[in-house]
Amino acid sequence: MAYPIRDQQGLYFLTFTVVEWLDVFTRPIYKDIVISSLRFCQANKGLELFAYCLMTNHLHLIARAGDNYELSNIVRDFKKYTARRVFEAIGSNQQESRRQWIEWTLRKQGEFNPKNTFIQLWQNHSHGVEIKTEEVGQQKLNYIHQNPVRAGICYRAEDYVYSSASFYAGLETGLEVSLLF
Repeated sequence: MAYPIRDQQGLYFLTFTVVEWLDVFTRPIYKDIVISSLRFCQANKGLELFAYCLMTNHLHLIARAGDNYELSNIVRDFKKYTARRVFEAIGSNQQESRRQWIEWTLRKQGEFNPKNTFIQLWQNHSHGVEIKTEEVGQQKLNYIHQNPVRAGICYRAEDYVYSSASFYAGLETGLEVSLLF
């Protein structure tokens, strides 16, 4: 189901899901590609990032596009770039015990999508919900930050490295964001 970004400067809760809910982001090398790409989009593509959490098979964001940018374009470029780079990293990682299976799955998924010529990492449609009230924003922020806690990865949200929860707790973070409220 498509959730189009109607207001290109609107504030959105976004979810990008890996095809087949494949647990790709199990190693720091793959996660770091996503974080670096988000940082690049902040610095060069007008991404205003307020929250994030990268799980093994999906990514949640609260974001919007800056003036003169379109959120749909940022999302498209981010997904395309990270798909290619993560696939390359998997292929060159001699420690990846699931390499052949992951590569096969991503290639097969790419064959099903006429827009792709090679592989597909992310599902075609992103789940995007426009945030129009502070109450909804706070609910989505809590949802994002509690994701690794609910998954049993950590006891406290601020301890999860690939999330903005540490930033909101005033701790060291791998990727700075703007405070939502």
